[in-house]
Amino acid sequence: MTDLFTLLARSARSHPDRTAVREGDTALTYARLDDLTARFAARLRARGLRVGDRVAVALPNVVHFPVVYYGTLRAGGVVVPMNPLLKADEMAFVLRDCGARIVVSAPGCAAEAASAADRAEAVCLVADPEEFDALLRATAPLEGAVESAGDDTAVILYTSGTTGTPKGAELTHRNLVTNALTTARTLLRAGPDDVLFGGLPLFHAFGQTCALNAAVASGACLTLLSRFDAAQALETLRRDAVTVFLGVPTMYTALLRAGVPGVLPHLRLAVSGGASLPVELLHSTERELGVTVLEGYGLSETSPVACFNPPDRPRRAGSIGHPVRGVELRLVGEDGRDVGPGEVGELAVRGENVMKGYWNRPDATRLAFRDGWFHTGDLARVDEDGYYFVVDRTKDVVIRGGYNVYPREIEEVLYRHPDVSEAAVVGVPDPTHGEEVAAVVVLRPGATTTADTLRSHVKERVAAYKYPRIVRLVDALPKGATGKILKRAVVIEPPVRPVV
Repeated sequence: MTDLFTLLARSARSHPDRTAVREGDTALTYARLDDLTARFAARLRARGLRVGDRVAVALPNVVHFPVVYYGTLRAGGVVVPMNPLLKADEMAFVLRDCGARIVVSAPGCAAEAASAADRAEAVCLVADPEEFDALLRATAPLEGAVESAGDDTAVILYTSGTTGTPKGAELTHRNLVTNALTTARTLLRAGPDDVLFGGLPLFHAFGQTCALNAAVASGACLTLLSRFDAAQALETLRRDAVTVFLGVPTMYTALLRAGVPGVLPHLRLAVSGGASLPVELLHSTERELGVTVLEGYGLSETSPVACFNPPDRPRRAGSIGHPVRGVELRLVGEDGRDVGPGEVGELAVRGENVMKGYWNRPDATRLAFRDGWFHTGDLARVDEDGYYFVVDRTKDVVIRGGYNVYPREIEEVLYRHPDVSEAAVVGVPDPTHGEEVAAVVVLRPGATTTADTLRSHVKERVAAYKYPRIVRLVDALPKGATGKILKRAVVIEPPVRPVV
């Protein structure tokens, strides 16, 4: 099986009457989901979609996300997921870069998406629940599905890395199918009786593979939460008898703060990824939820799962486990040679999960791959028994609430303010979000701009999770001999009280 859409087609044949996806009181069976994807595929073809054309999707976790996702694949298109919190400038960049002809947006971000579509000469379709459903009902379903080869691009996920310029990671049908099946069969061990928690953003690789595609591959139910809230999450776990919880560390922190009201009888497994899970948080979560928490590691470029603590092996606290089936890992020193157990090196990945490359970025692709290995930019060590431990990041990325914030991007926005002379954006520890975005700024001589003004300047131009809640005005930033700002020497003076 190499075609991503066949995951749905197979489950629709085997479990037509089982619930595939649920959002509150709205539920779609596998037969109904399959039918709606055929109707949406027909709408795309009627709009002139050709095989290989890109369709951008700016939807939160709602039942229409899988309809649009699998419907696009069914029509032979390429899915380009976008965070619906992005602003028009950010969306327009993605649309222009990938050449998307169509963008499907939620009502809540329709104005931003429509503005972006106008600039990129694309068409914006708004997935208003009632109107969208009526439109699909009035559309005859597309017969069959376009057959895609394993090496054909299925999804383009945009990630900025350290440059601040978004790059589209091209994930093939084979990348995503094999990673979803490995996740479902060997890691989650999911089946038709399982209910997976769908609180991870589906526009992100973690939610897309480990929640959506793994659930569909297993014939399981995915119960969606459009925006994570601890109280609503706990209610969803109880109401829908969730058996597998998938989340990032900040979600577990929020659940514990909300107070778990006793044992959740149906919950059998919890999975954590997206950022390192503190050992104390792991133990507290297991104690309160009464289940085993398994931690893994991956990136958008690796579909994403590369390493995981499998349920049939002993865990080691703080470890990301072993390479998953079909994946190889190695640790490379600064001299390009492998390092031994206990030593720290850059983590490199090779296998069926690794992306084809960066969309229209041959130079960036060559930099990322060396001798067939994808270099992650993360530092790790491995012990004598083959357990890997992430030590640090060579990248400057700040992970706030599970979302990646790239400092260079925020710095560029700050530099667009006429009173800013120098700026450095860093992450600082935060008990709620894991990390908080902080900006340290040097103003031009004579400038009287305030920290609040600069915060608002950025907030108006980027997605809500990106802007710096902490802004400090300083006389000078630490620099090295060449004049480069030394971010590792940037100090955020206490008290650190983030502004909401």
